[in-house]
Amino acid sequence: MDEKKKKILKILAIVVGFVIVLSILMAVLSSSKPKQVELTFWGFWEEEEVMHPLIEKYEAENPGVKITYAIQPLKNYESLLYTRLEQAEISNEPAPDIAMIHNSWVPKFRKYLSPLPSSVMSADEYSKEFYPTAIEDFTGNDGKIYAIPLQIDGLMIIYNKELLREAGYNVPPADWDSFMEAADNLTKRDSNGKIIQSGLAIGTSRNITHSTDILFYFYLQNLAQILSEDKAMMNLTSPRALAAFDKYTSFVKEKNATWASYLPNDLTYFVDGKVAMMFGTSWRALEILEYTENIEFGLAPLPRLTNNDEVYYATYWGTTVSKTSKDTLEAWKFVKFLSEPEQLRRLYQNAAKTRAFGEPYSRVSMNAELAENKYTQALAYMAPYMKSFQVGEQAFVEEKLKQAITAVAENGRSSNSTLQAIQNEINARLAVSNK
Repeated sequence: MDEKKKKILKILAIVVGFVIVLSILMAVLSSSKPKQVELTFWGFWEEEEVMHPLIEKYEAENPGVKITYAIQPLKNYESLLYTRLEQAEISNEPAPDIAMIHNSWVPKFRKYLSPLPSSVMSADEYSKEFYPTAIEDFTGNDGKIYAIPLQIDGLMIIYNKELLREAGYNVPPADWDSFMEAADNLTKRDSNGKIIQSGLAIGTSRNITHSTDILFYFYLQNLAQILSEDKAMMNLTSPRALAAFDKYTSFVKEKNATWASYLPNDLTYFVDGKVAMMFGTSWRALEILEYTENIEFGLAPLPRLTNNDEVYYATYWGTTVSKTSKDTLEAWKFVKFLSEPEQLRRLYQNAAKTRAFGEPYSRVSMNAELAENKYTQALAYMAPYMKSFQVGEQAFVEEKLKQAITAVAENGRSSNSTLQAIQNEINARLAVSNK
């Protein structure tokens, strides 16, 4: 081999060696560089100034992760979120990586959601940390968990303390019969028999804020099995379901009615000081505080049938991850981070700077802290016994039930035939959405 060839081979060897060293160096530098992840989080309860400090903390602890918080209007949120998730499966239409879902939505939304990885939180840990209703509500038919709650909420009795004191009550009675006696005593009528003070706002749909939630509570109390095990059918015409529905509408139909269709919305009438007791959640209490400072009100657990096991109605939100998320694992890590006690307390504190109280803590271990606050004390008592129904098509089902309530309570229609008709409509819808 002549000197020229040796020189060329030597140069080639040097070049190859340089390329190898450069490749190794680049690989090392690349492995040490944090991965870049961008996640979008859809919320609506909390303003950006409430959520942003927690996002900043997570981003600081996880370099390379960027989270954008986007506040959505609650109106039509269910249909908007579903449409975005559906389109993201078949197109480049962007969907949120992280979103809030109602505790009744899982059967409808499950096919577009990423299940909670056991590496982030095991089912055993989840069942120990959160209330039984969360386990039931956010577990799909496949046995996987699809959301982590950052709050717990449900129906309570919101009562006017002054009106109750005038009638000789310190708090609403806890058992149903005594509660109804109090509702009758607290109802006042004018000389024409029209209600001028309601003892209990209940029985209609158009002027009762939580009409369907109250009806669902009646189903629970009456042990009515209204939803099939696969969540694809509702039975609203069984004897127990019919009895619960008829009981609900009886409050405006019977001679000793405590409410009427001609009255204003229950929340409006309560703020006017004309309602002794109404049903509502912690968010209704916040609305009352925003509307007026003149009403001294309290929050009490729901009355119950003493012969039955304790049961109360849950309505709250969980945080979930889209199946089409750019990084489902990182998204779930962030959701778990938000649900940790330190972050829940900080969320509460941040929110309490602009309103009377923050979101009621979702963790069982924080129940004692809920019990210390007058606005969440009733929730602390009821939370271990709360239940709900995984109807999936919440908005559709609620609208049909409201139509049925109006038809029976105000228009004198037969409850059996009315409920049979809407049951057929609901089941046709569930057979498609909840499959």
